[in-house]
Amino acid sequence: MAERVLIVDDDTRLSAMLADYLSGNGYAVQTAATATAGLTDLGRHGPDAVILDVMLPDLDGFETCRRMRAVSDVPILMLTAKGDETDRIVGLELGADDYLPKPFNPRELLARLKAILRRRNGSAAVSRTFRFGRLEIDPGSRAVRVDGRECALTSYQFDLLVALAENAGRTLSREQLMDMVKGEELEAFDRSIDVHISRIRAAIESDPKHPKRIITVRGAGYVLARFQDDER
Repeated sequence: MAERVLIVDDDTRLSAMLADYLSGNGYAVQTAATATAGLTDLGRHGPDAVILDVMLPDLDGFETCRRMRAVSDVPILMLTAKGDETDRIVGLELGADDYLPKPFNPRELLARLKAILRRRNGSAAVSRTFRFGRLEIDPGSRAVRVDGRECALTSYQFDLLVALAENAGRTLSREQLMDMVKGEELEAFDRSIDVHISRIRAAIESDPKHPKRIITVRGAGYVLARFQDDER
């Protein structure tokens, strides 16, 4: 069955062009010109991924992303203004999985869409469950739990956490993490990894402002501690 993609963008010409392009690449595509219609379609049809523009006539893309994330863990690819780093960071903080600045090459959008869907679907080869004290990471079910309580992460954030878990005790640079999860080089001044790490900490740390699980190694990157002090 074809994977379903919902495009939420009031630029009807762009939406039609993307719908034709993605349909030609094997996806079933629906379009919505407003946030309200997009939220309705999300609940009614349950798409496999959403392409969401920041500029919408009724609600902006950020509020739409927040509302979508409150009811669904569907992968969200946000379309932002070219060069506007603030839009990208805000979108990631609200739960978007990735972003793409306008104007863009449809081939790049397709590549990013495939990447977030691949992360969502997971890899059948990964089955080991990681346990670090009270933290449990299950790649098979793509679930993260602390003390048995499930933590909400986007698919991108989950894969970042798995990359850290597979290398627990080893410092990974931002470039290494980007390559492991996204399969591409880190863009200059790209802060997306930092934003995602912040969201992961908010989900799994007792005190995100003083993290004990994911530690920042200044000038080097991040490391997932094998144990907290009280879990040895």
